[in-house]
Amino acid sequence: MKKEKVRERIIRVASDLFYRQGYNSTGINQIIAEADIAIGSLYNHFSSKNDLLQAYLVKEELSWFEGFENSTSKISDPREKLLTLIDYRKKLQQTSKFAGCHFIKIVSEIGEGNPSVSGFAKEHKEKQKNLIKTLVSEYTALAQMADPDLIAENIFLLIEGAVVTSTINRQNDSFDQVKKIVQGLLP
Repeated sequence: MKKEKVRERIIRVASDLFYRQGYNSTGINQIIAEADIAIGSLYNHFSSKNDLLQAYLVKEELSWFEGFENSTSKISDPREKLLTLIDYRKKLQQTSKFAGCHFIKIVSEIGEGNPSVSGFAKEHKEKQKNLIKTLVSEYTALAQMADPDLIAENIFLLIEGAVVTSTINRQNDSFDQVKKIVQGLLP
């Protein structure tokens, strides 16, 4: 088994803590203790807690898109990819025990107080929306439907709403409803 590198361990531990208990509630000393490293090791890899937060968000973004790609790698139909995206978001909620979206959580916690973090989160959501727009455009071109941008925007909002609703209600019924709505939008 390959030994985990110190930088990777720091990011893994910090990511878990930031997600579970929040960025503001997580101290550097707790990260150091749980990663079982010396303070110098942390600062050899990250100049600040904010730098570590950026690494966490980059890791989560890469993981999100890689997970989606793995979920749809054998699917060519854009409609099926969109429906699989809903299933993927549902699965993320289940595996996190309904803890919610990493990016929504961090923005709700720190708001606009850290423009680089809130900007990164906004860009991440734009990338998700652009992914949906691409799939909707591919589908609407095949099905000769009008206004793919409006359809994509609605699908994005429905999925994001399902994430928030499932986090609050601690169940995934909202994704099933979204899937039915999207199936109606893309006959």
